[in-house]
Amino acid sequence: MSHTPTHPSTHPSTLHAVTVLGHDRPGIIAETTERLAGLGLNLEDSTMTLLRGHFAMMLVVAGDVADETIRAALEPLAADGTLSVTVREVPVEETAVVAGTSWVLTVHGGDRPGIVSAVVAEVARVGGNITDLTTRLAGDLYLLVAEIALPVDADETGLEAAITSAAATLGVGASLRPADADAL
Repeated sequence: MSHTPTHPSTHPSTLHAVTVLGHDRPGIIAETTERLAGLGLNLEDSTMTLLRGHFAMMLVVAGDVADETIRAALEPLAADGTLSVTVREVPVEETAVVAGTSWVLTVHGGDRPGIVSAVVAEVARVGGNITDLTTRLAGDLYLLVAEIALPVDADETGLEAAITSAAATLGVGASLRPADADAL
């Protein structure tokens, strides 16, 4: 008698993007993730931050649950009007492994409009992709830290010069360095 092993379902789960935005209070992350886990959803990617005292969280969850069911489960989070919750299905896409290198871009200096757009435009010009971006304003000091993926054929020296030039025009400093290979 032959034994055929059982395998989990081969059809992919549905991915959902969930955002929670609004007034910060303790317990938002715990309550949100508990409700999602209660639906059998797997948390695949997430980011959370406080933006000037306002809570902002984005999650990508996987599972065979309808958007409407997720919305209904998260509805109590927004009941008092201090938070808004959105849910939408996102396509499951195979992400091709792209050969390239990882870099960290840092920009700092006096705050003024246009810093982000001027500097990241240089990354885009060489086909670079920003994989994470954080900015902070502390008094008049502006700080930008971005993780970027550059194509294998990118001219890192030319990019660094272009970023330095764009930053100097704005009166801020900038640096580009290889990302630590051991960092997640």
